[in-house]
Amino acid sequence: MKRQPVRLLLTGAGMGAADAVPGVSGGTIAFISGIYEELILTIKQFGPSAFGAWRQGGLRGLSQHLNLAFLVPLLAGIVISVFSVAHLALWLMEEHPLLLDGFFFGLVAASAVVVSDSRTRFKWHYLFPLGAGLLLAQWLPGLMPLVSTLGNESLILVVAGSIAISAMLLPGVSGSFLLLTMGLYSTVMEAVRGFDMTTILLFGSGCLIGLALFSRMLSWLLRRHRGSTLQLLLGFIVGSLPVIWPWRELVRYQLGRDGEMIPLDYRYLLPGDYAQLTGEPAQLVAVIALMVFGALLVVMLHRRGLRRTLPTSPQTASAAEKE
Repeated sequence: MKRQPVRLLLTGAGMGAADAVPGVSGGTIAFISGIYEELILTIKQFGPSAFGAWRQGGLRGLSQHLNLAFLVPLLAGIVISVFSVAHLALWLMEEHPLLLDGFFFGLVAASAVVVSDSRTRFKWHYLFPLGAGLLLAQWLPGLMPLVSTLGNESLILVVAGSIAISAMLLPGVSGSFLLLTMGLYSTVMEAVRGFDMTTILLFGSGCLIGLALFSRMLSWLLRRHRGSTLQLLLGFIVGSLPVIWPWRELVRYQLGRDGEMIPLDYRYLLPGDYAQLTGEPAQLVAVIALMVFGALLVVMLHRRGLRRTLPTSPQTASAAEKE
């Protein structure tokens, strides 16, 4: 496939901005952009096999093995976004939460349609992974406060990093939201803003562990059970939609170690009920307009992505047919 570094850079920027917002996953952006499976396979290449590629082909062989023509511009976009564009997303989350949630709700909802239309014919046994994805999306946030019971602060950051990065690879599952439920979202974001290298290195080491383990598992699932895995991802996406429903009320929370509010349960409202309860305008027209814009953006990106994605490999296609 012909590389387009600018497109990959922009996709990475979108992934970084999405990952910074609790409730949205960078994996969703990767999926609708048509690079999701290549991203998982590329991450999986980092391991002992890279040394063999380097010994046989030198730097050129290593570069091809690690798919650096794809990965470098994508990572550059993510890093640039985390330290720049993500700040805009965080400001919007604080100043205009309804509008931001409306945009991402439309984007994520449309991505569910993209996953369900992924060249895999539906079969009745797909209902099991679909249901599992829905349940896990609901249960995971409630389990995250247990991470803080590990005691050792360094260990907590490493474990949090491995969980968050694994979630970021899944469309629909927000690593940032899981960090929020762990009570570590502000800690990590402040470390990034203030270049706190101790926290960044501990969290980053956890991310590397999570990437190494989870990418291999996900790659195996996509290769051997592609149809079922896509239904699992669809369940994750649909199950995550309530988290970014714009009109909601926090009804249960707990305080973290630094006094930050950790959300545990929400009540989901109609726009009119939200306005009456909070005394704030529901911004119905603007929110719906941004929902539609987010959905149309997904459709456009997905169609462009399909034109640039390689055909499904024979191994993947046969695996899907066997299910």
